[in-house]
Amino acid sequence: MLSRGLEREVATTTPEMSGGSPEVGGGSPERSAGPPDRPAVGRSAGDARRAPAPRSLEAPATEASATGAPGGGRPAAPSGGTFAALRVPNYRRFMTGQVISMCGTWMQTIALGWLVLSLGASGTLLGVVTAAQFLPVLVFGAYGGLVADRTDTRRLLICTASLQALLAAGLGVLVLTDVVTLWMVVAFAGCLGLTQAVDNPARQSFVQELVGPETLSNAVTLNSVTMNAARVVGPAIAGATITLLGNGMCFVLNALSFAAVLVALGRLDRAALRPNPPVPRAPGQIREGFHYAIRTAGIRIPLTMMVLTGTLAYEFQVTLPLVARETFHGTAATYSLLTGAMGAGAVVGGLLVARRRLTGSRALVAVAGVFGALLLLSAAAPTLTVLVAALVITGAASVTFIATGNATVQLSAEPRMRGRVMALWSMAFLGTTPLGGPIAGAVSEAFGARAGLVLAGIAAVAAALIGLASLRRIQARPAPAAVEPSAGVGTATGVTVAATQVRGARQAPPAGVPSGGQPAGRPVPSPST
Repeated sequence: MLSRGLEREVATTTPEMSGGSPEVGGGSPERSAGPPDRPAVGRSAGDARRAPAPRSLEAPATEASATGAPGGGRPAAPSGGTFAALRVPNYRRFMTGQVISMCGTWMQTIALGWLVLSLGASGTLLGVVTAAQFLPVLVFGAYGGLVADRTDTRRLLICTASLQALLAAGLGVLVLTDVVTLWMVVAFAGCLGLTQAVDNPARQSFVQELVGPETLSNAVTLNSVTMNAARVVGPAIAGATITLLGNGMCFVLNALSFAAVLVALGRLDRAALRPNPPVPRAPGQIREGFHYAIRTAGIRIPLTMMVLTGTLAYEFQVTLPLVARETFHGTAATYSLLTGAMGAGAVVGGLLVARRRLTGSRALVAVAGVFGALLLLSAAAPTLTVLVAALVITGAASVTFIATGNATVQLSAEPRMRGRVMALWSMAFLGTTPLGGPIAGAVSEAFGARAGLVLAGIAAVAAALIGLASLRRIQARPAPAAVEPSAGVGTATGVTVAATQVRGARQAPPAGVPSGGQPAGRPVPSPST
């Protein structure tokens, strides 16, 4: 049930390849350059001497932000190696706690899905329980992102981890005492969803506070690797725990695992954090976040694709238990095996993404098409062995899609908007479950368990086609006419745009302006809006 919250937190790109530079939107040069013991990456000597220019919210993203790179979204050269972010002590502490907690969370995921089925629920009811968990993310997700923008992120994560531990312990006691009923499970799922509405955007935006923009893409991808490594270990422990001790102990052990998160957050070197200044209260801030995401191509295209795949493709907490039980007449151990197979593939895929730094909407379109084709292949697997093998490859494609989309969105956002933007990403990924969960359950119940995987594959392929059509519309639009330059305006996107001289033939250019009549790096409105 929690698999959506675990599967979707990853991305890779460099700041230079995103639509919104980490240096803009109010960030100071000192923060952008990083602490004294870690030099900034990817900046020339001239960039280091030039003060970062603020980027107006009215300035739309350029085509480079939509594709992820000026050259068409190809992966950037590796920088710092596959495990570059682990050199940051705060990040190591944080991820140590996350690995332990994620193992417990995956145990709870397996136990919760199997608990619902053991209470006599059908596939449709399993989808309804899943919807109860993620409906709060859809309804309150935007506000949760605003809370993350306004609040000290570390303290906020301490609060959400404590609440999730209490919820897991409470359900564990109910299961162990054999008094649990289906309505109690639904109530638990709803309360858990409320905490996730705040926790997801806060946890994703907190990564940049730990490592800074120069290592963000690598850190976010390593998040996915660790979560999917836990996806292998957690279900294996869950299968043994359910067999030997029962479902209830999985929830109890998950509650205990949150102690690792609390200890890690408490031991962080707060002087080394790079927090964004809290956003002051003002009317219309949630609406501002929506409008900003729509105007920015590097955010709009991945979000549109994720809405469709999030609704229908990432419903594995509904489809895999049904495939395990109905198609292959298996047990909780079979469900754990299928989930672990996807996790193993996701670990491999995440490591490849961490090294290649794949990013951009063009790359996202290609990965979505491959992901959809592999889902259709998994649906057609004739035996359990073939299905396990297919799910390993599908898991690699799944995490690559999430990684590419997450990074493109996060690094395209200005720092002060990041919490709200990542809340929209969580809404597209998690909040769509109230719609997709019951649909996947009903389709599987009506046409067979494999039909849920077929639906997922069709959705991913359709998302790829929608993303491709959006990119072609951007490319088909004519380049905008040049605007009269204003001296002193710096670049906001890292892309040099050649423009036609307007008055340079009749007057000398202002001081500091090249002979072409335009200051270097003058941002030009994008054809993507």
